[in-house]
Amino acid sequence: MRVSRALLGLWAVALLLALAGLGNLPLRDWDEGIVARVAFEISQASWPDTLLPTFWGSTYLNKPPGLHWLIAGVIQLWQGLGGGASARPPDWVIRLAPALVSSLLVPLIGAIQLRLRPRQPLAAVGAAAIALTLMPLARHGRLAMLDGAQLSAMALLWLGLLLATPRPRRALAGGLIAGAAGSALLLLKAPVVLPVLATGLVLRWLDRDLDRQAWMRLALGLALGLSVGLAWHGWHGLQRGEEALLMWGGQGLLRFTSTVEEHHGSPLEPLLEVLEGGWPWLPLWPIGLGLAWGERRHQAGRWSLGLTLAASLTVLPMKTQLPWYSLLLWPPFCLICGPVLARLVDSGPRPRGLLGRLPWFWALLGGVLLLAFLLASLPIPWLVGQDPWLSSARWLPLPAGLGLLLGGINLVRQSPARRRLGLGLLLLGWCTSLLLFFLSPFWNWELNETSSVLPPAELARQAGKPGAAGDLPIHMPERQGQRPSLRWYAEQEIFNLPDSPGDHWPSRFRVLLRRGDGHGTVEPGNPGRLRLQDSTCDLEALGDDNWQRWLCEGPAKDPANPAR
Repeated sequence: MRVSRALLGLWAVALLLALAGLGNLPLRDWDEGIVARVAFEISQASWPDTLLPTFWGSTYLNKPPGLHWLIAGVIQLWQGLGGGASARPPDWVIRLAPALVSSLLVPLIGAIQLRLRPRQPLAAVGAAAIALTLMPLARHGRLAMLDGAQLSAMALLWLGLLLATPRPRRALAGGLIAGAAGSALLLLKAPVVLPVLATGLVLRWLDRDLDRQAWMRLALGLALGLSVGLAWHGWHGLQRGEEALLMWGGQGLLRFTSTVEEHHGSPLEPLLEVLEGGWPWLPLWPIGLGLAWGERRHQAGRWSLGLTLAASLTVLPMKTQLPWYSLLLWPPFCLICGPVLARLVDSGPRPRGLLGRLPWFWALLGGVLLLAFLLASLPIPWLVGQDPWLSSARWLPLPAGLGLLLGGINLVRQSPARRRLGLGLLLLGWCTSLLLFFLSPFWNWELNETSSVLPPAELARQAGKPGAAGDLPIHMPERQGQRPSLRWYAEQEIFNLPDSPGDHWPSRFRVLLRRGDGHGTVEPGNPGRLRLQDSTCDLEALGDDNWQRWLCEGPAKDPANPAR
């Protein structure tokens, strides 16, 4: 019962971290903008069109609509509470469902560990605490993307298989839970269900504790649970034919055999993601692997190693590598490191050797973070007059540094109570820094990689939607307008300008340009007139960050030859 309360408490903290500052930064490209638009169109559709996702009215074949349905439900709830039937929902509405579902990973990891090690409740708490405080998990789960929800579904599938026992009802119930989680995976990223379910079944078979009758009931439960996801894919295939296979091939299995959209990489990239994002628990990993190897003949060690191996064989060989693919490595990481963390706070004698010295390393790391905070607080000339948001970032290392320093000092004590206090201080400090980070403008850092879409989107929105009251379509050069988040905030599609003068140009259109980007030629002596290929454009509106909206008509008139 105490373990259950501890896991619920950690989940409550996970919810706080998931929801804090959820809407303080705009959606980012590419996935958030796409997910938002698909979910919004689902929320506007009527049955049964809600089952077939679209993107700007066109067939959407990238991913199944499982998470999009949840987001669409939140949008409809927001609209019902006064948000407006056709208004663009705020960013926190789009991210709410993914954040809530992703937070479930924390108690689920703890429940899996408790099932594997029923006599080591601290190992369950340790695994859940690690899942709570890993930056990649905490940060990515807040985004309107499918990966955080996918991890929760994976964990639920494994837990369902572990819950199956020779008792008839438990075997059937475990199969139903695992099958329902498998359906969730089929409706999130369909190909992922194959290695996840296969790994779980192989490990469950190696446990050798289920008889033939139990396996039959487990299979029945799996079939019933998987029927929902399989039914949707079958119906989707009937409606869209061979195109439906793109969710399995081009958007799934193809990523193992070829590079998609130049996102090439090597096995080194996901390993680097682990080395960068595994703090402060990374030193526990090699120790945990050694412990699991020593327990390889027991269920706990076998599952920890098996899930680690399966995740590695799934992620490392991919020809296409994106940063969030490495998220599959984190659930096994938590299961591996949880028992090691538990040994540091166990009621027995204080650990010796490398593990016994680890708290001193954490204390040293905390001292480094505190030193960084002190240096950032000094009146250094280059810090004077800087952006106030950037200035506030200097507070981020303070709680984590204090937690690591005080936690590490207490974790080396002989008293189990002091060691548990040390772990509590470490978690408190680290979670406080995470909270400050999520309240800051830095947590969605990909926004800094490209220019903000908000200024041009505002200019486009002010111009009105095409087809309404004679408003014209809006164009941008060099595929700038294809950014999904730009079209999301503009509330309309943005079209590409033709690549060359020989291509067909519209006779009348609007264009968004950024001053100084070198597109078009300003008419001498008239900064409000621009020549763009064979069109003449008049400046219509100015926006932030040097963005301009022009009204264009063609063919252009040559000032030196008005008769042209």
